[in-house]
Amino acid sequence: MKNLSDLLGLPHDASMQGAGTDHLIVAVHALMFILFAGWISYFIFVLVRFHNTRNPKADYTGVKSHATTYLEISVAMIEAVLLVGFAIPVWSRAVEQFPTEKESTVIRVVAQQFQWNAWYPGTNGVFVKADPKLMAGDNLFGWDKTDPNFKNNFVVAKDFVVPVKKPVLIYLSSLDVIHSFACRPMRAMQDAVPGIAIPLHFTPAETGTYQINCAQLCGSGHYAMRGTIKVVSPDDYKKWVASKTSSGGGVGGGFE
Repeated sequence: MKNLSDLLGLPHDASMQGAGTDHLIVAVHALMFILFAGWISYFIFVLVRFHNTRNPKADYTGVKSHATTYLEISVAMIEAVLLVGFAIPVWSRAVEQFPTEKESTVIRVVAQQFQWNAWYPGTNGVFVKADPKLMAGDNLFGWDKTDPNFKNNFVVAKDFVVPVKKPVLIYLSSLDVIHSFACRPMRAMQDAVPGIAIPLHFTPAETGTYQINCAQLCGSGHYAMRGTIKVVSPDDYKKWVASKTSSGGGVGGGFE
């Protein structure tokens, strides 16, 4: 069965929280269409009703009806309903109601010209300690090599994997300039700013592979800064993480 986004030609919604965003988009565009049709109709009415052939002599009394006032009040009330009933709840779920790390798949995504890097904690779910002072050519994330979790963590470039129907909590940052992580099927978009770890969350609703883009002009290779999010079953995800952990997929801050 097609969802609302497919019926309206929007990017496919593969997330569990995207319906609210899509309904808000539809409601706003419906209001804009009504206003457009209304003002065009009124404009045509005025051209016909007050044409100089029908009104050779000017009327200096002016309009006495309060219909336009009532109309403006109605539009303001509809906009208030859109704001309070749709926009604020969607914003609240996206910005304030974050899932806990315990119930989520936690990933640290680090952007760089012109690549997306996903840092995973491995099978034990614990991230290796990191310090910017330890950053070097062979240790881009500043991992502490004396940390017992050092060999469990791994990094994959461009192509990420997450389990279906489980919240994904991303801590997003950048190594160089400002980028913007955008996965439209997941209804997820957030700037990646150097020196700041900004949280972002979404919940995949169905398996498949979905494209990641950079939505912020970040240099000459911006057009090629793409990646994918592959959504798999929980069992397949566990197997994938186990294979990456055992193979040392990112030991020493390396990349796959």
